[in-house]
Amino acid sequence: MTTAFDPSLALKPGGTAVITGAASGFGRELALLCAAAGLQLVLADVDEAGLAQTVALTGLPPAAVLAQPCNVADAGEVDRLAARAHERFGAVHLLFNNAGVIAAGPSWKATPQDWQWVFGVNVMGVAHGIRSFVPGMLAQGEPAWVVNTASVAGLVCPPELGVYAASKHAVVALSECLHHELAGSGQPVGVSVLCPAYVDTGIADAFRHRPAELAERNPDDAAFLARTKVAMQAGRLSARDVAQRTLDGVREGRFYILSHRSAAAGVESRLRAFLAGGAPDNPLAGVG
Repeated sequence: MTTAFDPSLALKPGGTAVITGAASGFGRELALLCAAAGLQLVLADVDEAGLAQTVALTGLPPAAVLAQPCNVADAGEVDRLAARAHERFGAVHLLFNNAGVIAAGPSWKATPQDWQWVFGVNVMGVAHGIRSFVPGMLAQGEPAWVVNTASVAGLVCPPELGVYAASKHAVVALSECLHHELAGSGQPVGVSVLCPAYVDTGIADAFRHRPAELAERNPDDAAFLARTKVAMQAGRLSARDVAQRTLDGVREGRFYILSHRSAAAGVESRLRAFLAGGAPDNPLAGVG
């Protein structure tokens, strides 16, 4: 991906990174790597205990880190996060719209609450992050970058992940549209979409933070996620590995960040089926 500016400048020491979903998984590891690179941090999550642990692990002095509980599905909470970030640090140079949850099971068994919860966090969380932070990133006139966390499930369509895959396809689509818009803005702001495969991030346990009013879930959700958790724990890459590849992708100005290069084969197979007018292969065939 060619840009009119050096994307690595968004990672310069003294800059500010905003990370949602920072209490665990990719968010925590991104926070640790950004802290090690000399950036100030704005960290957000609904898991306050995990958020506090991440802050402690960064080793940053209190003046260099802002931690705020935030439900990214709530536009007002993301607006308040942005306001506090600008009040504390001024410019924002990196925005990681990373918070994510998962629901599973046959699509015909998905509950309205499954759709509301997953799309609220995975899709609207990204949309709210863009709306609340990108105008300021454009106005500041400094190199900046947005990373939206999708998934390989945003590029292929696994069975029993209809709700999740639909949400992650939406993140990929939104990111592609944002890329075109930013490229035409004349400002030094870029975007990447992160599409990881199986990594042990804790997302399979996200139900513990699901709002009580949205608790009614697909009856097959728990069983599928238990199998998924085993596959995630057996993954060759760690959350730290993926976080490092993400920052490398930003430095190189890449739009699609595929942490697992082998996942490209599944995407290629899907596109071949599309061009031939055939049915897609099952991307989970032979997995687990």
